[in-house]
Amino acid sequence: MVFLVLSILSALFLYPLFFILNNSFKGKFFISSDPFSLPLGDTFSGLTNYITGLTETGLFGAMGWSLFITVFSVILIVVFTSMTAYYITRVKGKLTSLLYYTFVFSMIVPFQMVMFTMSSLADSFYLKNPWGMCILYLGFGAGLSVFMFSGFVKSIPLEIEEAAMMDGCNPLQTYFGVVFPILKPTAITVAILNAMWIWNDFLLPYLVIGIGTKYKTIPVVIQMLVGSNGNRDMGALMAMLVLSIIPIVIFYLACQKYIIEGVVAGAVKG
Repeated sequence: MVFLVLSILSALFLYPLFFILNNSFKGKFFISSDPFSLPLGDTFSGLTNYITGLTETGLFGAMGWSLFITVFSVILIVVFTSMTAYYITRVKGKLTSLLYYTFVFSMIVPFQMVMFTMSSLADSFYLKNPWGMCILYLGFGAGLSVFMFSGFVKSIPLEIEEAAMMDGCNPLQTYFGVVFPILKPTAITVAILNAMWIWNDFLLPYLVIGIGTKYKTIPVVIQMLVGSNGNRDMGALMAMLVLSIIPIVIFYLACQKYIIEGVVAGAVKG
C-alpha cells in the first residue's frame, strides 16, 4: 500500500517534467491546441524548437554566467555561514544570541518586502554584476544556512576542539582543520539546497542585472522568449526549459543522498 501511494506521488511529481520534455518536440501551434498528446506525425518538430531557442536566447552564454554565479555564491555561503554558525554557537552571549535570532528571523521575511531597497543598495554599492550577485546571494542564503550549521555544531564535542588547541592550533586552524571537516554532511546539504535555488532564481538576477547586459542568467534569457505583447514561442520556451533543467537535475541526483543525512545531522536540539 505504501509503495503504491509513493509510486502515485512520484508519477505526479515527475509528470510536469515529462510534460515539458514532450512538448519541446512539438510544433508551437500544436502545443496550444493539444498539449497532452505525444509528438507524433505532423505534430513532431524534431530539434527545431531547440535550434530556434538557442539562436534567439544565447542560452549557452547564460549557462556560463549562471554556473559562475551559482558556484561562487555557494562557496561563499558555505564558508562564511559555517564560520558564523561556529562562532555564535561556541561564544555564548547576548550579541551572539541576537545574531542567531536575526538570522532565523530573516528566513521568514518575504523577499518582496526588501527587493526595492536591495535593488537601490545594489546600485549604490556597484553590485550589479556577477560578483555583486554572489554577495547578494550570500546575504539572502545566510538565514537557513546558519540555522542548519548551528544545529550541527552543537553536536560536536568540545573536547575535540580543546585537544586541537592543546596541540598548538589557533582558532582558525582548529576550525578549518578539525571542525569544518566534521561539518561535511551539513555543508553538502547547504550547498545542494542553495545551488538549486540560485540556479533557478529569476527575480533577483532580473532586478539586479536586468536584461540589458551580457551577464544574463538562464531564467532571464528564457523569459526573453515572451514578447512584450504576451506573444510567446511555446515550443522554443519548452526546449530551453529542458536544457536549463538538465544540469541541476544531474547535480541533484549525484548529491541527493547527502540531503537527508545533512538535515537529520543538523536537527539537534541545543
